[in-house]
Amino acid sequence: MHRVLIISSDPISENLAGVGIRAVEMARGLSTSAYVTLAAPERADLNLPGVQMIAFAREDENTIGNLAGQSDIIIFQGYSLMRYPVIGTLNKRLVVDIYDPYYLEGLELFIKHPAEQGQQIAEHTLASLVDQLKVGDFFLCASERQRDFWVGMLTSAGRLSPAGYRNDPTFRSLIDVVPFGCPDTPPIHTQPVLRGVVPGIAEDDTILLWGGGIWDWLDPLTVIAAMGRIRAQRPKLKLFFLGKRHPNPADVPEMAMYERAVSLAAELGLLGQTVFFNDRWVPYNERANYLLEADIGVSAHQEHIETRFAFRTRLLDCIWAGLPMVVSSGDTLADTVVAQGLGYAVGIGDVDGFAQALLDLTSSPDPRGRYAATFDAVRAQFTWSRSLEPLVNFCRQPYAAADRLRLDTHTKPAAMKREAKLEAMIAEKNRHIAQLEDLIKRLESGRLMRLLRWIEQRRKRS
Repeated sequence: MHRVLIISSDPISENLAGVGIRAVEMARGLSTSAYVTLAAPERADLNLPGVQMIAFAREDENTIGNLAGQSDIIIFQGYSLMRYPVIGTLNKRLVVDIYDPYYLEGLELFIKHPAEQGQQIAEHTLASLVDQLKVGDFFLCASERQRDFWVGMLTSAGRLSPAGYRNDPTFRSLIDVVPFGCPDTPPIHTQPVLRGVVPGIAEDDTILLWGGGIWDWLDPLTVIAAMGRIRAQRPKLKLFFLGKRHPNPADVPEMAMYERAVSLAAELGLLGQTVFFNDRWVPYNERANYLLEADIGVSAHQEHIETRFAFRTRLLDCIWAGLPMVVSSGDTLADTVVAQGLGYAVGIGDVDGFAQALLDLTSSPDPRGRYAATFDAVRAQFTWSRSLEPLVNFCRQPYAAADRLRLDTHTKPAAMKREAKLEAMIAEKNRHIAQLEDLIKRLESGRLMRLLRWIEQRRKRS
């Protein structure tokens, strides 16, 4: 068996978000056919049978270098290559997980900065992606639509070569689809968490569950507005938002959309009566309790380039738990909801459409029960064991991509150069600000400011 190192960019603890969940499930899926080490920044607290768990300081490249040197295959994602460029210098098989096109998500955040700074951050982020495309032996994405996007990126990076085509005209050996999955075993309810527990949610209420966090590219506002529309017709329908702040604040900042959602619920008189926000991030192993007490799953997003290539990972939990869904149209899983008959896909930003879909789903009791047979028929298509098959096969018989770039040990990735340039630019701006502040202080204490204050006082008296 080969030695596999998985580098998570999220800490691994009971509170997991997308990146951490994927790293944990990959480790589980590979542990029966490889020697697996899962390394995570700051925390690696979970006990995974057959997996060595190692926590390291986030900027500790030496530890990553030592672990990578002892491994045959290295699986990484996000900014890992930028933070630990030693990964790209070694003669190891590199698996790059690009399931999250984070540059597209980032566009919504880049525009919140001053134009020049936002452009610099965008260039730095894009460079971190391009560096990965140059060094990988095998790439993972979340859907066929995403694969089209990444094939274009790989082409521009020179990775779709005639030699590669001669060997594999599909290029599946270079990039394949490894989507998020759901557990192979059914969820189990272990304790009450919503009904009769959350003030305002009764035992006989119908519960609408928003899984995961509230990010700036998502659209909780349309769902909240729809709840306001139908409150009089469905007074027992309650909306619960599962996640609060991301468990990895080092990479995922607090986002304004959460406060906007709370404000809208309060403005409509729904907060704490019809719409509820959790005050914590739910531990991964506890999410089944919320899913099994809910009746309907919901997800909504904005009209955004990210939508086209997104893979809303928390909707897999709805499939696992058999929750019929109301979702915004436009992404891969929305297409799945429609094609498999798992609920309703509504136009982006369509408050009336969301309201009507919720009325239809709740027009008779037990919406979950009405969809049970449909979910039973499709659930096996989305299990982790099935999703991970291309990765498991690669790790059993790894191969090197002949055209991949190996970084020189003295050469930093382009993203690191851009990061240094960005930091220098910010430092220079801070120096200018300090000089201006010093000038203002000197002016305030000087003759000019005394004269101006005297003129202002005379003006007020006249």
